[in-house]
Amino acid sequence: MKSPREIDTMRRSGTITARVLENLILAARPGVSTGDLDALAEHQIRAASGVPTFKGYNGFPCSICTSVNEEVVHGIPGDRLLRDGDLLSIDIGTTFERYVSDSAVTIAIGNVSQTAQRLMRVTQECLMRGVAQMWVGKRLGDIGAAVQEHAEANGYGVVRELVGHGIGTKMHEEPHVPNYGTAGAGMELRSGLVLAVEPMITQSGHEVETLKDGWTVVTADGKLAAHFEHTIAIMEDGPRILTLRQSGEHPDASAYATQEWRAASLSGKGAA
Repeated sequence: MKSPREIDTMRRSGTITARVLENLILAARPGVSTGDLDALAEHQIRAASGVPTFKGYNGFPCSICTSVNEEVVHGIPGDRLLRDGDLLSIDIGTTFERYVSDSAVTIAIGNVSQTAQRLMRVTQECLMRGVAQMWVGKRLGDIGAAVQEHAEANGYGVVRELVGHGIGTKMHEEPHVPNYGTAGAGMELRSGLVLAVEPMITQSGHEVETLKDGWTVVTADGKLAAHFEHTIAIMEDGPRILTLRQSGEHPDASAYATQEWRAASLSGKGAA
């Protein structure tokens, strides 16, 4: 459980994450390398008095993860140039005054197929279905069940080997937050709990493999994957997304905004 002071610090960490992720989305286009995006992310996180959480985490060499097409998560940025029609998942974490925020988005590079567009849309909807379950008195299984139901109803697979997580002064804390499960099962959700919810949805089967680099996770069948993530605090008056962006969000996301985010949105400025 996090105190109101801790959640406020995590909100400020989340504001950095959201701003940098917005800028990465704008910068990601055909001809740009994933390494360029990584350098931009590190520069902007540090310029905002944050630290890139991913860099050095269990030996990970970069500040963000960039996963393309069949890559689900943990892709290592480098010389790879983005091409028209690619799906790019960007995962980013910021540590600010000891507290971590974590967020991810999948975006289209140039013109992508309708098949890819639908996968992205449904995966983002899965995230919002999970957030909608994050009320005091609900159960952990309600989150995963909502994600799984929506994904499978649309003919998609839900990755089992990788899950969401608690988050705070460490990026990965208890509890694990699966993207599948049974409604009404698991621990009771309480005010002050902060979770990173991150549906990883595949175009077909849920099986995945890890490449020889020891990090990049890909779909076993080589088909597309998408990944969306937010850091969310459970409050007495409902869930609050701490990594909410000013653009590119699902239409329902603003219902879970913090008061500071709403005020910044009305003033046309980023939340402080």
